[in-house]
Amino acid sequence: MSKAVPATAGILVQFPLYAAMAAILTRAVGNGGMTVSKHLAEFFTSVGGGGGFTVIVALYTVILGIFVPSDGGKWLVEAPYVMQSATDVQMNLGWTVQVYNVAEALPNLINPFFMLPLLAVLGLRARDLVGFTFLQFMFHLPVVLLLVWLLGRTFEFVAPVIP
Repeated sequence: MSKAVPATAGILVQFPLYAAMAAILTRAVGNGGMTVSKHLAEFFTSVGGGGGFTVIVALYTVILGIFVPSDGGKWLVEAPYVMQSATDVQMNLGWTVQVYNVAEALPNLINPFFMLPLLAVLGLRARDLVGFTFLQFMFHLPVVLLLVWLLGRTFEFVAPVIP
């Protein structure tokens, strides 16, 4: 793969790993007959009640995105338990996806994962940019958390319909 697409080989190889993680989280049953995904959904439901769900999901996405930069690919892993928890606390599912998208963009200011191909073409390293982007991260984090909390209170819950 690195010979075929040298600038993006590291990006392309990660997606089968995310699929494997998603399968393990949603299908491997542990003690008590529950999956890890179910345990995580219950955790988010318990700490995210009372209107703080969007802030909890945003913070979780930011923290996970710092350690697992994916530019959105990890949604495959996170979606089952985040969406189940959103349903449990009756948060609008469309808004929950948007909270994830907004929060997923913040860690890219620390790990400019989305810019890897461009950095390779320009001959730059991530450390050449991270000083500038980290300041943007520090400014935008509280703004984003405030906005997802405020806007999350404006949308009504619509129960999912499974045909």
